[in-house]
Amino acid sequence: MDLAAQAGLYVHVPFCRRKCPYCSFCSAPPQPGDLTRFLAAVHSQMRQAAVLPEVQALSFATVFFGGGTPSLLPAEELAGLLTEARRLFSFAGGEPEITVEVNPGTIDAAGLAQLRRAGCNRLSIGVQSLDDAELRLLGRIHSGAEARAVIAAAREAGFDTVSFDLMYGLPNQTPGSWQATLDRALALAPVHLSMYELTVEDGTPFARAAGRGEWRLPGEDEILAMMAASEAAIGRTHLVRYEISNYAVAGRECRHNCNYWRNGFYLGLGPGAVSALGGERRSAVADLDAFCRLVAAGQPVWRESERLDREAAFRETVVMGLRMTAGVSIDDLRQRFGIDLLAYYGPTLARLLDQHLLMLRDGRLFLSNTGLPLANRVMAELV
Repeated sequence: MDLAAQAGLYVHVPFCRRKCPYCSFCSAPPQPGDLTRFLAAVHSQMRQAAVLPEVQALSFATVFFGGGTPSLLPAEELAGLLTEARRLFSFAGGEPEITVEVNPGTIDAAGLAQLRRAGCNRLSIGVQSLDDAELRLLGRIHSGAEARAVIAAAREAGFDTVSFDLMYGLPNQTPGSWQATLDRALALAPVHLSMYELTVEDGTPFARAAGRGEWRLPGEDEILAMMAASEAAIGRTHLVRYEISNYAVAGRECRHNCNYWRNGFYLGLGPGAVSALGGERRSAVADLDAFCRLVAAGQPVWRESERLDREAAFRETVVMGLRMTAGVSIDDLRQRFGIDLLAYYGPTLARLLDQHLLMLRDGRLFLSNTGLPLANRVMAELV
């Protein structure tokens, strides 16, 4: 696969109506004038990036507006960013996958229709739960009914690919309450579903609440029961697991995220966005004021960069690729890095195969059904 011809363009919108207590991403409620400053800066950053040789070498196959909550921007402004991107950058043949993350309560039917007319063809909806008590605990601004309504409105607006996120392992959640959420979610017949275990990140209000003992997280046995319930429920649908946390009807996999998991090329725009260009990973300054000042001065916004050596890049590509159920191709890795996977990992790989945590078939290495719930442990051995 020619990764340079399948690059991804990511636009980070660092705003949310209210910061969720579990969130550690670069986002905050906008102050007066912030949206206007952000939009002007990103348009300028696009023009500056478009002349970089490492960007001109790419053809983009996907665009992803993430955040934060991109749907806090007016739909016409999101459409304008997309129009500018298509004017400035080279795009691969065929229809690009263009995703916008939206949250219930931040966009209406008219806005959804405008995004569809502008060429957006995929929505990722931040549902997280369909239980109102859980949503209140998570600090979400919507109810379960509002989540179902925006999913219906998205389909009415012409979005054939509507994905939504769910979280499990929530404070005070039980396998029974998770099963109820699963049943409600699958009754909506999703063509793409992401399910993530809650991670309590340091420095968040959730971490401080956990430290004070204000609630308890489900234990390991309960988490495993939730995972088992997920697999059993998914098995009764047309969804297929294609990545550790992602399920899709055949042909509806998220191409943008697959490019990440293949350790491909991508350009990140906006404060805090990460780019992988010319063999180097670059992280933009996360502060909105600093980001706008740097762009206005025509200076690079990247606050740090990292260039991995060949072996480190090889290991990273293996570990990231194992997130996908299809795993990694030994021949592709050899062509890309000049390294033979079997010889490189030697006894470590043999042990993981003997433990039935990994499987090797048809020239591909992938996590077994036993290894999927233990993915972090397996990857720690390979990194």
